[in-house]
Amino acid sequence: MESKPDTIKISAFHREEIFASHANLYVTVKGSSVFSGSEAMKKAREVSQLVEALTRFGLSPEAVQLLGVHIETASGMLLKSSSATYRLRIRLEKLDQLAELLDIIASQKNAALERIEWKYPEEATGERGLESAIAKAKAKAEKVATATGVKLLGVYDFSENTFDEERPVHFEKHAALMQSRAAAVAEPSLEMDIQHGKTIQVNVEIWYRVSSF
Repeated sequence: MESKPDTIKISAFHREEIFASHANLYVTVKGSSVFSGSEAMKKAREVSQLVEALTRFGLSPEAVQLLGVHIETASGMLLKSSSATYRLRIRLEKLDQLAELLDIIASQKNAALERIEWKYPEEATGERGLESAIAKAKAKAEKVATATGVKLLGVYDFSENTFDEERPVHFEKHAALMQSRAAAVAEPSLEMDIQHGKTIQVNVEIWYRVSSF
């Protein structure tokens, strides 16, 4: 049985804050009639009003998707006049337009923002952090080897993990903001910058093979 070679264990990490590049807004709309599929976007009055407002704002029709329809009926019978709740997803590519988009949603009395799903650039998901953490570990290993008078021969073992800290979204602030705007339609929109970030940390542990101590 081969014995474990001489090794040194090196730990290193890379931490950085990355910012969202775009976002998905999940919105519910209370409707006074029931439609499904593409018909809902055009024939459900409350939904079509919101879609028209969004397209006038500059969003493409494809940026608004119908995710589901929940029917509400008190009589137990499905009627054309039954009410429904429509769940929509709005894709926003330019986050500097988020404040204006919230204004539009707030102006629709039957619409409510449920949550915001922040999206990040694909290259910022941890691969860059892994490369940086490995480089730090190698530099540290070379210093240890020099200080102890040994030579690095290679990697014996390697492990890594990524910690993705997503900050919570305070929807009570969004709700209060939207209610205050809806109550003061005549006032101009507020100027504001909205951005979202999260912390990613990549940890590595590398066992380097070294020459005999």
